[in-house]
Amino acid sequence: MATDLHAVTPAVASHFARLALSHVRREYPSKLDHVLLDAHDVRGPAALHPVFYGSFDWHSCVHGYWLLATLARLVPALPERGEIVALFDAQFTADKVSAEVAYAAHPSRAGFERPYGWAWLLMLQAELSRHPDATRWSRALQPLANVFAGRFRSFLPRATYPIRVGTHFNTAFAVRLAVEYADAAGDLALSASLREAAVRWYAGDRDCQAWEPGGDDFLSSALIEAECMRLVLDAPEFSVWLSGFLPRLAHGEPSTLVTPAHVSDRTDGKIAHLDGLNLSRAWCWRSLAREMADVDPRRAIARAAAARHLDASLPHVAGDYMGEHWLATFALLALQAG
Repeated sequence: MATDLHAVTPAVASHFARLALSHVRREYPSKLDHVLLDAHDVRGPAALHPVFYGSFDWHSCVHGYWLLATLARLVPALPERGEIVALFDAQFTADKVSAEVAYAAHPSRAGFERPYGWAWLLMLQAELSRHPDATRWSRALQPLANVFAGRFRSFLPRATYPIRVGTHFNTAFAVRLAVEYADAAGDLALSASLREAAVRWYAGDRDCQAWEPGGDDFLSSALIEAECMRLVLDAPEFSVWLSGFLPRLAHGEPSTLVTPAHVSDRTDGKIAHLDGLNLSRAWCWRSLAREMADVDPRRAIARAAAARHLDASLPHVAGDYMGEHWLATFALLALQAG
C-alpha cells in the first residue's frame, strides 16, 4: 500500500468497518480470560459477556466496537453507519451492560483484563462521549467504565514498578489510553493518578537501548513509553525527556525502532502480533513526529519510519482470523495520527 494512501479514506473506513462487523458478534473461536467461581460459571462467551463476546477475546471485542464508533464519527457518510447504529442499539443496553458489570466487579476477578482491557473499555467510552447522538450508548456503558476507572485508581498506587513488555500487560499503553478517557470525562482525580504513575515510572528513563522486538510483541516498549509521556507531560518537558530517552534518534538509532518486524507466519496468533507491532509503531512515530519542528532532523526520520511500518503491515489487516479480529484497530490508531 503506497505511502500517499496512509489515511482514513472512505474506502479504508468501509473496509475496516466491514471487518469489525464480521467479528464483534462472532462467538467462536473464543479465548476466555475467565476465573471459574462455581459450576454455574461453566458457560459460553455470550452467556458470560452479553456485550463483548465476539472477536476471539474480550478486549479485542471492546476495541472492535471502538473501531466502529470512531469510523462512524470520522466518516459521516460511512455506508455501514446504519448497521453500526443498529448493532450499538442492540448491544449497549442497561441489561446487557449490567451483566458485564456484575462479572467484572466481582472481587475474585480483580485482575480480569488488567490493564489492557481496562484501558480499551475506557477508550471506547471516551469515543462514545464524542458522539452528540450517542448519549444513550455512553449512558448505558458508563457503569462498566466506572468499574475499570475504579480499578485503575486502586491499582496504580500499588504498582511499584512499570510493566515494560510488548504485550497486553504494558502499563505505558494502558495509561496512554486511560488518560484519554479521564480527560474526556473530566475525571481530574483519575487523570492526576495516571499522570503521577507515568512520571513515577518513566521520568528517569535515559538512553533507551530498545532491545526489541520480541517474538510476540505487538507494542514497542520504547515507543509506547514515549507516546505515553508525550500525552502526560507538557510540550517543553516532553522535548527534554525525549532527547534524553532517545539521544541518538537524529542519527536513526536505535535502528531496531525504525526497522519493521518480519512476520513469518500470519496464521500463528503470536507471530501475527508482529503486524500489530508494525502498526502500533507507526502510530507512535506519527504522533511523536507531530511534536517535532519541521527543521528537526528527527521528524523526517520518524515520518519515514512510520511509512515503512505501515507499508509492511497495513496490507495484512485481513486474510487470517488470528490477525483479522484485531489488527484494523491498530491500523486506525496509526492512520488517524497522520
